[in-house]
Amino acid sequence: MARRGLCVLLLTGLLGPAALAQSGPESVPAEEEAVRRTIEALFDGMRAGDSTAVRGLFHDGARLHTAVGPSDTAAVRRTPVDAFVEAVGQPHEQAWDERTWAVEVRVDGPLASAWVPYAFYLGDERSHCGVNAVQLVRQADGWRILQLTDTRRQDCVVPSHVRPSR
Repeated sequence: MARRGLCVLLLTGLLGPAALAQSGPESVPAEEEAVRRTIEALFDGMRAGDSTAVRGLFHDGARLHTAVGPSDTAAVRRTPVDAFVEAVGQPHEQAWDERTWAVEVRVDGPLASAWVPYAFYLGDERSHCGVNAVQLVRQADGWRILQLTDTRRQDCVVPSHVRPSR
């Protein structure tokens, strides 16, 4: 009987990691997907110029920063969330269209982090590109952005499926 228990324990130890390794990207956990939806909602709100929708995605204590400068050193520029939200709601001749790809999300309980490569378009013209590093916290009504720090540069390789069609 003890031998059978030992065999079950060994099989579980050997097969357990293999079973976990088989869960590929097609089985994204629900919390990771919820984080992605929050980030996508930010960019949807920006495209629509909907400052109310955008404001609702940020935690009350949220911070926005941009790392500017050469790749080996950077200055950090802070943008107040309220100023960003107000700018989103101002009329624009061209849509603010932030397109993303290869988003990586990590979740640990109420904390999430996302690495979000992006290209920012004014209408159909690319303005700049970079990466958003986003930290989110889960609240009773969903995920909220606590901090977003981005880089901005001109020399990104943007996948063809992300570029606007002409």
